[in-house]
Amino acid sequence: MKVAPSPQFLATAVEAVVRAGEIQMERFGHDIRIEKKGTIDLVTEVDLAVERMFRNLVAERFPDHQVLAEELDAGVAIPSGPCWVFDPLDGTTNYAHGLPIFCASLALEIDGVAEVAAIFDPNRQELFTAERGGGAFLNGRPLHVSGTSTLVDAMLVTGFPYDIHSRVDEMLGLFGQFLGVARAVRRLGSAAIDLCYVAAGRMDGFWELSLKAWDTSAGALIVAEAGGRVTALDGSPFTSHGGEVVATNGLIHEQMLEIIRPGRKSSLTSWSSST
Repeated sequence: MKVAPSPQFLATAVEAVVRAGEIQMERFGHDIRIEKKGTIDLVTEVDLAVERMFRNLVAERFPDHQVLAEELDAGVAIPSGPCWVFDPLDGTTNYAHGLPIFCASLALEIDGVAEVAAIFDPNRQELFTAERGGGAFLNGRPLHVSGTSTLVDAMLVTGFPYDIHSRVDEMLGLFGQFLGVARAVRRLGSAAIDLCYVAAGRMDGFWELSLKAWDTSAGALIVAEAGGRVTALDGSPFTSHGGEVVATNGLIHEQMLEIIRPGRKSSLTSWSSST
């Protein structure tokens, strides 16, 4: 049975990410426990504390809803019905190194489609929100993507996966292609913030692969509701569970895809032949 979005959903999303930001800032810059999930993939006690807070909130408020979050039970398949997709601390590596570029990212998906989104950057006190069909907002003010129409005038942003050490040529191949045609390319370390910056017109385009649903679900909805375009790397429809994303102001989207499609194919062929 289809679950209709409720005003309480957005209110809960906002409450959750703001609470998350408070917990993040309480411990930011202090000694915290840091563990490794992989060679360079970190998890801190703050990630876990925020996620537990949120799971308790959902259990109390929406006991029939599911939660898909990064640190606990992260391998759950796409659920049917309402599911909160949560990254308790997007930009964990930045956070662990004292770099103030991180956030909490939350979307409510219904049958795999994001209907509500909230992302909070506690360092800048910036709250990005969106509801499907209702527009996107930054601290209550409407958001709109940029009007940049050519790559040479565009500021792009991307990220690298945690298995970058085994995929350097693949990742740098596409990165180098864009360095040669764009005004600038940045790497901030938080996919959720990258997507928000596209929505706000601060960046004109973003691409990344090897992502999880909690990295992109909220941000992709915010970009779309701000007037942007979001697809997979081959231009097919975006799904948060597809592992990749291209998000732009719409005007440079096809220009980015023209570079990504052949570059992606070439780099994948090179990588697979070397493994």
